[in-house]
Amino acid sequence: MKRIAQTIRLRPERRKDYLALHAAVWPAVEATLHRAHVRNYSIFRHHDVLFAYFEYDGEDFEADMAAIAADPVTKRWWKLTDPCQEPWSDRGTGGQWTDLPEIWHLGDPGTNSPS
Repeated sequence: MKRIAQTIRLRPERRKDYLALHAAVWPAVEATLHRAHVRNYSIFRHHDVLFAYFEYDGEDFEADMAAIAADPVTKRWWKLTDPCQEPWSDRGTGGQWTDLPEIWHLGDPGTNSPS
């Protein structure tokens, strides 16, 4: 399983819009994420900084992420959410979002934590 953490800023003037959208995420968007082997997806907020975490349990991460990006309903969703976000200047492969490197993970008892 692959763990992904990402961050982005939330535009203060669009905060209410973003929070309202995520209070009722479209079922088709969620279904697309499930089909792409995305699990345990959460978005957290600290003031106007968003932090996202999800787990990927598929076999072809790039193909599954491309399938999400190609989904017409997800594209419509992003047209609503993207204007609410302000990317960091160092965004990477996460599109709008900046990927964060994992520096530590508490594994199950008796296993070594990858770093």
